[in-house]
Amino acid sequence: MPAHSQRVKLILTYDIIAETQDRYYQYMLGELVPAAEALGLHMSGAWHTAYGDYPIRLVEFVADDYDTLYSVLAGSRWEKLESHLHQYVVNYKRKIVRLRDDQFQF
Repeated sequence: MPAHSQRVKLILTYDIIAETQDRYYQYMLGELVPAAEALGLHMSGAWHTAYGDYPIRLVEFVADDYDTLYSVLAGSRWEKLESHLHQYVVNYKRKIVRLRDDQFQF
């Protein structure tokens, strides 16, 4: 399978600002996740760190291939979604990896 046709995962990690937690959840569930799915990214998981020196949240989206993901990330709609997310989080990072169905990816 050519590298660009392989499924890929977008991993977002961050800490939620405590005083914005309710608005964060409303935004994620009511706007960002549905919009990402409409753009071709399918949410595959959301993880909460209960212990350790790691970001409090890890959210995963899967795209059918690199081209789809890069097209979404380069678009103005994603830029607006990501910018709005920054109102609720700190220590934000994103990472792109090849999808491995059998393992947790960080």
